[in-house]
Amino acid sequence: MSSLFASLSRVADLGGPVVMILMAISVLTLALVLYKLWQFRASSVGKHSALRRAIAAWDNGQVGEAESALARSHSYLAPLIAAGFAAAPRDRLAAEAEARFARLESGFRALDSVAQLAPLLGLFGTVLGMIDAFQSLQSAGSQVDPSLLAGGIWVALLTTAVGLAVAMPTAMVLSWFEARMDGERVFADTAIQTICAPRASRANA
Repeated sequence: MSSLFASLSRVADLGGPVVMILMAISVLTLALVLYKLWQFRASSVGKHSALRRAIAAWDNGQVGEAESALARSHSYLAPLIAAGFAAAPRDRLAAEAEARFARLESGFRALDSVAQLAPLLGLFGTVLGMIDAFQSLQSAGSQVDPSLLAGGIWVALLTTAVGLAVAMPTAMVLSWFEARMDGERVFADTAIQTICAPRASRANA
């Protein structure tokens, strides 16, 4: 662990303030990702087996079995399904579902901003480093040492590497979160349609 901190400290010293900013952003991003994972787990995102049984029973006109299955669900959508069983209007159910999705999607914009801005911030650090390297080269005059330029360039490119290292995992995690929420929207929309127009009521009409 101490060697890891020593390596990170060396990278920060070489990259300068831009790398330090990127490292701070990476820590905040990791904290946000961990919070969203906890929130998804606490809300039982994707765990709707009891709700599916309740909706299927309701669709077949088995009201008692539907309510029994619903009582065993820990999903954040369970109150929405209960409101549907109580004959809440479809528009109200859709609005309530979107409100619940909005709470789960809070923080997505921050992750998207990190994924987009981290490479640009790294490139900005590289440009500053290149300017510094060429200034040093100019100051050397006719006695140019190639190692001086090479050293300045690789240090400058370090900020771009750090920016990409922050952006790429963030973009992947955000894509995974968004895919999960797309699935939640499909499930909720199907559930609302089924509850508001069950097969049993259509067959009796």
